Amino acid sequence: MTNIKPRKIVGGWDSGYALDLHISSSDFLGYDSYGHPQFDTTRTELGELLYKAKYKNDKKALDEIATIAGNFILSSGWDVDLIVPIPPSNTQRQHQPVFMLAERISVILGKPACPDCIVKTKETPQLKNLRDHSEKQKLLKDAFEVKKGILEKKKVLLLDDLYGSGSTLNAITKAISDKGGVAKIYALAITMTRSNA
Repeated sequence: MTNIKPRKIVGGWDSGYALDLHISSSDFLGYDSYGHPQFDTTRTELGELLYKAKYKNDKKALDEIATIAGNFILSSGWDVDLIVPIPPSNTQRQHQPVFMLAERISVILGKPACPDCIVKTKETPQLKNLRDHSEKQKLLKDAFEVKKGILEKKKVLLLDDLYGSGSTLNAITKAISDKGGVAKIYALAITMTRSNA
């Protein structure tokens, strides 16, 4: 079984965790011939599974991540009515692991997943490449639409694959608080960047 080290994540939600870091170590090696920095990176066990799920379309890795996440949610005491995956920033990816994870976790918990409860209304660049927090907030302003009525009075689990600055999770938390009428919001990220640990 994969070892995890859950870490609390703080934001506009009622309770939130990342199950582990994504990368355990990253050593600078120098620059390549194009002047790009090169690193020797080691992922955590869960980070490696997420990498395989996202970039290698590894279904076994998805199943293992879902089992780990499902067991964590069951042991957390969170009373979840609905699982809502965070819309991915890369909408061009043929398979969207966060949606597939939500469906698998839904089966484990016996609670419905709602991949279309929150819809991205405008394209944004991948935020992991931006450092400026205010720039991220500007890009995310009015970027999400909440389906009316579905989330009302529900205890919602927001599911994200990788927690960076928390900008996207906070923008969606605000949107579903303001427009969705939710009762409670839990946030769960599979992994998080080391800069936020």
